[in-house]
Amino acid sequence: MTAELFRALHHGGTPLVLPNAWDPVSARLVAEAGFSAVATSSGAVARVLGYDDGQLTPPEKMFAAVARIVRAVDVPVTADLEAGYGLPPKEFAERLLETGAVGCNLEDSVDGALVDSAQQADYLAEVRAAAGAELVINARVDTFVRPVDDPVAEAVRRGREYRRAGVDCVYPILAPLDQLAQVAEAVGGPINGHAKTGGPTPTELAAAGATRISYGTSVHEYVMAQLRELLLTLGEGPR
Repeated sequence: MTAELFRALHHGGTPLVLPNAWDPVSARLVAEAGFSAVATSSGAVARVLGYDDGQLTPPEKMFAAVARIVRAVDVPVTADLEAGYGLPPKEFAERLLETGAVGCNLEDSVDGALVDSAQQADYLAEVRAAAGAELVINARVDTFVRPVDDPVAEAVRRGREYRRAGVDCVYPILAPLDQLAQVAEAVGGPINGHAKTGGPTPTELAAAGATRISYGTSVHEYVMAQLRELLLTLGEGPR
């Protein structure tokens, strides 16, 4: 599936909802449930591969995992790739496109701290230049998950800067609904809201201005919690 199709899904009459997958099986389930695209969760994929979140997964293993997911479904796939794993932007874009994915998330913090926004904007612009229109770039803004005096103002400033760098969507992760609305209005264009299985819901996020809604690691965490409960029952019964 093409980036053009995936990009168009950000501009429809209803928000693009993306329950994040972590392997081919979960990706197939997302597609079979009728969702228009599949997004990966870097944290969930990392756990499945035996690594912690936070750029600790070797990039070759992450790209290989993304490629397996792409091969498993017939809908567009966008990959959460943290902060790019230290790869030069041209190499990052080329390796991602080789997987067959048509989109990516790139976040603006490393090791728990925000990176310089101009530096991040340059990186995003170079990824855009290398990929052209073949990649839908979702720029994650981490001002609501890192120490910042005024997370709304900083999210707006960064979001506008990244928009000028050529990104398709801005993602102020974990912004409270009222503050998400402020960012969405000030930045304009497609905005990614962060849903969780226990809320906020897609309806609430859409009302706050989100046109793309993803779940991050929460679907994987929910499934793992259900598995833990099941495992506790499997040893019960006659002996």
